Amino acid sequence: MLNIFTLANGRLFQEEIESLEELTRFQPIWVDLEAPTLEEKRWIKQHYGLSIPEDAMDEDIEESARFYEEDNGELHIRSDFLIDDDEDPRSVRVAFILNQHNANLKSRGVLFSIHDEDVPVFRLLRMRARRAPGLIEDAKEVLLKLFDADAEYSADTLENIYDELEAVSKQVLAGDVTDTRAGEVLAAIARQEDLNGRIRRNVMDTRRAVSFMMRSKMLNSDQFEEARQILRDIESLDNHTAFLFDKINFLMDATVGFININQNKIIKIFSVASVALLPPTLIASVYGMNFKFMPELDWAYGYPYVVALMVASALGPMWYFRKRGWLK
Repeated sequence: MLNIFTLANGRLFQEEIESLEELTRFQPIWVDLEAPTLEEKRWIKQHYGLSIPEDAMDEDIEESARFYEEDNGELHIRSDFLIDDDEDPRSVRVAFILNQHNANLKSRGVLFSIHDEDVPVFRLLRMRARRAPGLIEDAKEVLLKLFDADAEYSADTLENIYDELEAVSKQVLAGDVTDTRAGEVLAAIARQEDLNGRIRRNVMDTRRAVSFMMRSKMLNSDQFEEARQILRDIESLDNHTAFLFDKINFLMDATVGFININQNKIIKIFSVASVALLPPTLIASVYGMNFKFMPELDWAYGYPYVVALMVASALGPMWYFRKRGWLK
């Protein structure tokens, strides 16, 4: 899918392109390619003179090669954006190419973005840019606003994690955590821990991208100050993620503690039963070994007597254990 974004009266307007002829009618500041086809890549090369690298969205690219500037002035940035999907939270690699000085472009400064699937941050920026005139002035502003929206999206996701962990805390701290509930709690905690880790990695990646833009001296004074504000927001998110990691570890330890308590209760039952059955076992052993003649042949009350003695010897320890509170 190929979408272009143009500025009109201070607002950002989106157009979906389905042919090369349509592409030639617009002067965009942002060209977005979502899972682009070979034909769409050919249109970009033919009209803008830009060749999209084959490894643009590779996940295994070296970290040092994710931010660089070409000799012709093209800035290449590969950054990860978070998708907070309830079933499958993940990060999506997006390749940005900021072309500021290219004779083939009809307008100076066009941002190209290439990704495999729709990103929530992109939808958020499109919605804001349509409603707020003057929010975006050029291609560099688009890139900055995307990173700003990414930091805000991460903050919203952290708030959701707070809410989820609050619900988990009520279940754990209420006590009487069964093994079934403990399994559900551990699954919920593991998901929030994974999501929190992805957010921490995402904001680290955003910090590196914004720092690269600041070092490249491509920003004017207002944009530079905006980039500094984004870095301050990201720094505050780091503190929140660290706190959430501590809270997750506490809930994990508490849940595992309840599981251990439940297991100890089971072990205690077996221990009490084994101790209580020791006297009857002893009596049965003496009864079976130390008679010259079989009691049931020599004494009519041999069986009832021994059975009653075994029951009494078992009830005695059980009464003692109950009095001490060991059976509760």
